[in-house]
Amino acid sequence: MKRTWVLVADSSRARIFGADSATSSITEMKDLMHPEARQHEQKLTSDLPGSQAGGSTGSHHSVGNETEPKKHEALNFVSEITGHLEDAINKQEFEELIIIAAPSFLGLLRENLPADISRHITMELDKNLVKQSADEILQHLPKKLGWKS
Repeated sequence: MKRTWVLVADSSRARIFGADSATSSITEMKDLMHPEARQHEQKLTSDLPGSQAGGSTGSHHSVGNETEPKKHEALNFVSEITGHLEDAINKQEFEELIIIAAPSFLGLLRENLPADISRHITMELDKNLVKQSADEILQHLPKKLGWKS
């Protein structure tokens, strides 16, 4: 029996569902929250160094990290999600992974998921369905879970 997991995520929330068979419904197993991604940019940058005057030219330049704060928080969340998925792979909790994520977050996942997770991905869908019910999410999937897209 192939166990399929469905990861539904955006930059501040990730829900993991499981399906026991290719035709079964999905059951929510984990709900991860990353509230830092929802904070206003000013709040995220309040601890960062500010701008400095650039001498006699009157120019200013930013001091510190070049990564935008929102993207930085999204990458932190990708790392957290990756940790959960790697742990599950090591415990052989799933064989196939379907990822449904908000388009920009799906791009970050693609760029940052390690190969040991990526090889389990059988389908990706670029939609933000994180607030939908399990039944609504299931309507966006093939009739049989785990089909290659």
